[in-house]
Amino acid sequence: MFTLPVSETVSLKLLEQEDAANIFFLVNESRDHLREWLPWVDGVLSPESYRPVIEMWLKQFAEHNGFQVGILYKGELAGMIGFHKIDWLNKSTSLGYWIGDGFQGHGIMTDSVRSLVSYAFSTYKLNRIEIRCGVENVKSRAIPERLGFQLEGIQRDGEFLYDHFHDLAVYSILSHDWK
Repeated sequence: MFTLPVSETVSLKLLEQEDAANIFFLVNESRDHLREWLPWVDGVLSPESYRPVIEMWLKQFAEHNGFQVGILYKGELAGMIGFHKIDWLNKSTSLGYWIGDGFQGHGIMTDSVRSLVSYAFSTYKLNRIEIRCGVENVKSRAIPERLGFQLEGIQRDGEFLYDHFHDLAVYSILSHDWK
């Protein structure tokens, strides 16, 4: 099974069906925090909600078309990160992430993003990685900015969030710009 060490305290792990309850409980504990920026939170009503989703993630990984992994902090599930569909023709992908409320402020997500960007450029030989964040999501936007991504622009009404559209900041980094 896929694992990737990030630091002494952080690692990434491909999630399996037995992780469904842990994912649900982390989302449930952080529901208010996550709901502000993620459109899928209200659809997660039980650990069983994750069974078909985990199956989809495992299929994505098996088909070499990106992956979604759990972020473990000191062995405990702290959040998730992953590559959306990979465009092999154009050697590009986008990266998404979220972290539980109690795990913010420890550099966990910045280290995890850094690790996956390095992985994409060195292992997959991709050329471009994109991150989209809510314009008002200051904490999420700080991560690509801290890592040297370039702000390409604002996608107006880029995502529907429960009862309204919100704008997305679009960041990218190219392999030759990565340190």
